[in-house]
Amino acid sequence: MNLLGGPIRRLLIANRGEIAIRIARVAAEMEIETVAIYSGDDAASLHVKRASKSVRLEGRGAAGYLDIEQIVGIARAEQCDAVHPGYGFLSENPAFARALESASVRFVGPSADLLELFGDKSKARAFARKCGVPVAKGTKSGVSLEEAKEFYLSLPPGQGVLVKAAAGGGGRGMRRVLAVDDLADAIARCRSEALSAFGDDAVYIEQLVPKARHIEVQVVGDGTGEVAVLGERECTLQRRYQKLVEYAPSPSLRPELRQKILGAAKEMASRAKYLSLGTFEFLVSQNAVSDEDFIFIECNPRLQVEHTVTEEVTGVDLVGTQLRLANGGKLSEVGLSGASVPEARGFAVQLRVNMETTNADGGIIPSAGTLEVFDPPGGPGVRVDTFGYTGYETAIGFDSLLAKVVVRAPEFGTLVQRAERALAEFRISGVETNLGLLRGLLSNPDVRSNNVDTRFIEEGAGTLKLDDSETLNFPVGEGAKRRADRSAQPVGQPNTMPLRSPTPGLIVEIMVGPDDAVSVAKDAFIIEAMKSQLAVRPEIPGIVRQVIVAPGMLVKAGDILAFVEPTEGHEGKASEQDSVNLDEIRPDLDEVLRRKFEVSDAGRQQAVAKRHARGGRMARENIADLCDEESFVEYGAFILAMQRGRRSIEELKTISPADGLIAGFGDVNGKLFGERSRCAVLAYDYTVLAGTQGFQAHAKKDRMFSLVDELQTPLVLFAEGGGGRPGGHGLCRRSRPQYADLLALRPA
Repeated sequence: MNLLGGPIRRLLIANRGEIAIRIARVAAEMEIETVAIYSGDDAASLHVKRASKSVRLEGRGAAGYLDIEQIVGIARAEQCDAVHPGYGFLSENPAFARALESASVRFVGPSADLLELFGDKSKARAFARKCGVPVAKGTKSGVSLEEAKEFYLSLPPGQGVLVKAAAGGGGRGMRRVLAVDDLADAIARCRSEALSAFGDDAVYIEQLVPKARHIEVQVVGDGTGEVAVLGERECTLQRRYQKLVEYAPSPSLRPELRQKILGAAKEMASRAKYLSLGTFEFLVSQNAVSDEDFIFIECNPRLQVEHTVTEEVTGVDLVGTQLRLANGGKLSEVGLSGASVPEARGFAVQLRVNMETTNADGGIIPSAGTLEVFDPPGGPGVRVDTFGYTGYETAIGFDSLLAKVVVRAPEFGTLVQRAERALAEFRISGVETNLGLLRGLLSNPDVRSNNVDTRFIEEGAGTLKLDDSETLNFPVGEGAKRRADRSAQPVGQPNTMPLRSPTPGLIVEIMVGPDDAVSVAKDAFIIEAMKSQLAVRPEIPGIVRQVIVAPGMLVKAGDILAFVEPTEGHEGKASEQDSVNLDEIRPDLDEVLRRKFEVSDAGRQQAVAKRHARGGRMARENIADLCDEESFVEYGAFILAMQRGRRSIEELKTISPADGLIAGFGDVNGKLFGERSRCAVLAYDYTVLAGTQGFQAHAKKDRMFSLVDELQTPLVLFAEGGGGRPGGHGLCRRSRPQYADLLALRPA
């Protein structure tokens, strides 16, 4: 809605990750300044750097991105005249749109009235019936448990239902229920997930449609009743209502049925005088024989995650179109009126690369870590939307989506082949992903012929082939594959065994306490991981002796949640500590000792000999002569050059110890000066890449200069070096002014 005169000049992006980057890029092309927002645990997300400016939110995880008052306040403080909500979070929240309207800030999306109509799925279903569009049987929004049971029991025997969040989308807050006794737990979990994701815990019940395909229609409106329909997408390949593979157009929808579905979406959008982008979603019977074999399920009044495939086959920039409509443009002015609406050319597919793995029964296990290698595919017809980069430490409290691989081709067969190759070229190390599942899907004959329904992945979980064959890349070095050892864990009482978290996530509920009896059938903890809530149960019955975590705490996979003393008959499994040899050097400590030797002069005999042959001294020799014996404590000895994309970790250990800068603190003439003898010492190592200065060494130097200023200690700098490093990752800019400050020589 254009509330202000003139075009948008400054845009706040109320989202994160790849979609925030996508919006920032389009805005830059339109010469619109952008402001990004980020929560405290999301500061490393790449969208923070892609905007003109970034502002930190109060709070952690999704909570900050759902804080209407805070975001509106930032928009006003930063003099933004518009806010783009992306998808998820507040994108379908009418209260957010109205709060922006009250602050004279434009909401890039539908009006608040349209969000109330289509953002509440039960209202949208009622509107569909009014428009003569078929819907499944269901209840009103905000259904009670008693009403849900009554509805369930009214269905024919053998039928099931879906519990669905009234707000939002993306598979959050949805549960399939096949027994009336399971309704209570499903409703409780859906409400909790919906409240966490959308700030609204209302749910409703809908009759389950078995053996269906998922078809959705991309609509664009300008608020006058004129609507452009940009074809359909097929999103049938999904897992637990979260889409994984999306096509445009559907490769197997009959022309007559396609026109019926497109017409239904257009009728609803026209009668609502729809504004901005919207996706109208339908279910089609897998073996549809009639043009009436479809039902409307919901409308997502926002930019869709899979908008990319529509852009690829139509050539329409949907994000740019959103911004132009928010400026008050009409469809005729953005090239989407009448005969100017483009037809789909060829096919496109989007494959969602998620940070997760799948267990034997099809369960989703979110993953987290540091992207040691991140090398996306490319080439003609291949597009990758992502916020990943090498060195990024992923944030636990958000959606698992890491990248969207989007592929375009003139024919569907060629499309699948090109997509298979793109996935085979994608190299990721440090975080587990679903690349193997996606590659396995594309090689499946039923997928290649589109003989699938929305339960295809779940029902084939035990037999579906995962393709983990070698990628079309050089293998990642063994060092890059190595995971950091888990942090020190608490120690339990004798005869107890740890109950560990199976996934990284947030502790949302604890059902047990000390001295409580537990069994394998009783939930002990509820962990929110990415989009879903997971119940954790002990593997054996026992008595809880100690609870380690608390609600609101973030945990990693493998972290100890509690210690349980097994009941009689299970003692043989208890206590991981009984056979510990205290004289044995642990593997992690042995690794540290080995690495310390490798970076010392004793471990670098070839470099020492070469340096001495030229009449030079080693940097560590200079430090040893300066500092009192055994007093020097090194900082950052194990860092390496930032060249992981073209060298293995093992090679970097050999050629770039400490990234060429030895730094730490030591005593100089301690007998004379006592506590005042402590000095910061930095020495460039000419034997490391000719003494050039790398990114990691600059970061280390920045940190040392900050400590010198904070601790007010003397600084000794052995400044032999070879200047900037060719092909480096860019240099930190803080060292020079910091050093000038320390010398009290910084110009005014």
